[in-house]
Amino acid sequence: MGRADARRAQQGSARRARQKDKKSGIRRFFTWKKLLGAFLGACLLGILGFIGLYLYVDIPKGNSAAKLQSNVFKYSDGKVMARVGELNRESVPITRIPKDVQRAFVAAENKTFYDDSGVDLKGTLRGVLNTLRGQGKQGGSTITQQYVKNYYLSQEQTVSRKLQEIVISLKVDNKFKKDEILAGYLNTSYYGRGAYGIQAAAQAYYGVDVEKLTVSQGAYLASLLQAPSQYDWASATPAGKKRVQERWAYTLDNMVEMKWLPAADRAKQTFDKPQAPKPLRGVSPQTSYLVKQAKQELFAQGVDESEFEAGGWTVTLGIDKNKQKALERSVKRKLTDDLDPKKRKVDGDAQLGATSVDPKTGHIVAMYGGAGYPKHYTNNATRSDYQPASTFKPLILASAMENNAVTRAGVPITPNTIYEGRNRRPVVGGDIAFAPPNEDEHTYGKISVQTATNDSVNAVFAQMGADVGLEEIKKTAVDLGMDGSKIDAKPAMTLGTMGASPLQMAGAYATLDNHGKKVTPTLVKKAVHPVDGVETSVPLKNPIGDQVLSRRTADTLTSVLTGVVNDGTATESVKNTAYQAAGKTGTSDDNKSAWFVGYTPKLVTAVGMFGESPKGGTQVSLKGTGGGGRVNGGGYPAQVWADYTASALGGNTGAEFDLETDLGAGVPPTPTPTPSTTPSKSPTPSETPSKSPSQTPSSPSTSPSQSGSGKPSDPATPTDPSSPPPSGGETGGDTGGRPTGGNADGGKSTNSLPDFG
Repeated sequence: MGRADARRAQQGSARRARQKDKKSGIRRFFTWKKLLGAFLGACLLGILGFIGLYLYVDIPKGNSAAKLQSNVFKYSDGKVMARVGELNRESVPITRIPKDVQRAFVAAENKTFYDDSGVDLKGTLRGVLNTLRGQGKQGGSTITQQYVKNYYLSQEQTVSRKLQEIVISLKVDNKFKKDEILAGYLNTSYYGRGAYGIQAAAQAYYGVDVEKLTVSQGAYLASLLQAPSQYDWASATPAGKKRVQERWAYTLDNMVEMKWLPAADRAKQTFDKPQAPKPLRGVSPQTSYLVKQAKQELFAQGVDESEFEAGGWTVTLGIDKNKQKALERSVKRKLTDDLDPKKRKVDGDAQLGATSVDPKTGHIVAMYGGAGYPKHYTNNATRSDYQPASTFKPLILASAMENNAVTRAGVPITPNTIYEGRNRRPVVGGDIAFAPPNEDEHTYGKISVQTATNDSVNAVFAQMGADVGLEEIKKTAVDLGMDGSKIDAKPAMTLGTMGASPLQMAGAYATLDNHGKKVTPTLVKKAVHPVDGVETSVPLKNPIGDQVLSRRTADTLTSVLTGVVNDGTATESVKNTAYQAAGKTGTSDDNKSAWFVGYTPKLVTAVGMFGESPKGGTQVSLKGTGGGGRVNGGGYPAQVWADYTASALGGNTGAEFDLETDLGAGVPPTPTPTPSTTPSKSPTPSETPSKSPSQTPSSPSTSPSQSGSGKPSDPATPTDPSSPPPSGGETGGDTGGRPTGGNADGGKSTNSLPDFG
């Protein structure tokens, strides 16, 4: 090797050495020994930190029952409506609580209670992580942790509070016996109905002292703790009742698994339904409904139920005291004074619910829930187990216009579009055969959508449903506030066969009144509670939402619905009022429900009347109520609505609908053209949609399609200029004619389908 080669070899060796030294320098900081040491050091610091926290945090004094206050509920003007929430608590020693009942709670909440250290680290860590992620309350706490939270701490969900809970739980578990902890837990837990502690719960739900609770009753009370309001049998939804029964069964099955209940005894257990709740002391029947609904709204927006029931809250509702009293008087004057259950058994089945909303603010200004506790616990204004019937039909037309739907012949669907109204006319274009009857089997000829709405013609709206698309109609209904889980997108839905509440229907029609901007009727205007001595307002959702319908669609529907009031099924009860009004009647299958949902420029009110058996709460017919025949939406419901609306508006009746539309009954007619010297075979585009229409939008007197009753004997029904000559395969239909009683709802249907109008 030459001298040059030797020098190059020496330089390469030096470079490799430097690279090796460089890599070794990096590895010096990341050797496995150092990484392990860092990890162990972090663990040691965590342990030392926790030990320090353990030594620093003492078991605090328990929450003083003396600090608990009443909750104050106020009218919209600030005047007190009710003071609710005197502390309902009575602590009892563990010896008074049957062993089976004690074990039911352990089986439901914390099977390892008798063996654990008081803390579920895995569940708690999951709760801390979820709190950091902003996911709200999480389960996983032991009975000891829940007791500590109830008795020593607040209900707030923060990491610091959770760490305190862990430390105090460990100390409590170390200091007290398990039976003492269990007794504290059972005596401080909130069970709903204002009951704190198992003795108060035993009285509230079963009317017995704690010693007399059975294992089945104990399993129900243990199941309640997960969701007191949702699982209270008296007010739970069908889904809530199903879930609490499942948890009840889960609790008993766990008792068998833990060898606390013989399998043979488990097989004998039946679900023991609790008794109806007692009325609130010093609170009127209607106020009881309002208080409960207000609390449910708050809980749905994240307010902790047990924290709320501890008291100190001031809740202001949108309820106008004068309007509330007016609604109660109208129900009495127009319905209950006419009922005599001793003379007519059916009169005892009649229930009525109503919700009245300010369409500009979205606040509920009056609500009628029924006879009140303890006669009737269910709030009829919020129940959604009855069919809204033909009050759903305007939503079909709204969907048609919003989606630019056309008839089978390709003609755009508007109030002037002509459909065939023949009784039991088969729907064309649907996937399922459907030929609903019109009310009283009445047959119509070719009629406009306006007339079909006025007279609630089933044949027209059944066909319109197929033309628009059932899924599109469902989407529109949900956008307007109806519960999509109750809407089955099948042809019968066009007759309003889903479940709906007066609250939901008031919201849908309020959105029409509000020019298509979503209205979610809301009871609570403001809720304030003390936090560390400072009054703090709870952030609440705005009742007025986004634009869900175009203004033209919403205003056109309002224009159309003035025709129902002035020349349709609500005429006898609502026409010739001192104010402008729009609305729709509805009567369901076998007359189990009857509705009127109506509105003025300033007030929207939905009135639903329901047939309910006093025993068992099953749906029954309203026929014969008040000594009459069929109860129609244009009868009692419209009468209550009209009487209340007149009182609620008082002298403030001058407002007019501000409509941006050239369609429907509530707009001025198009000027009649000068007759042509050459007769035309078909109407010209300038023809008026009515033979003798109203001259002002405030008081339309006739349907835009017919001047009289809308009966098929009237041959001069005008046609939409863009519509081809209607034929059986090109037009659609709904329910027909007004019976003598005033509402065009009812009739019988084929294939066991409900009949509506």
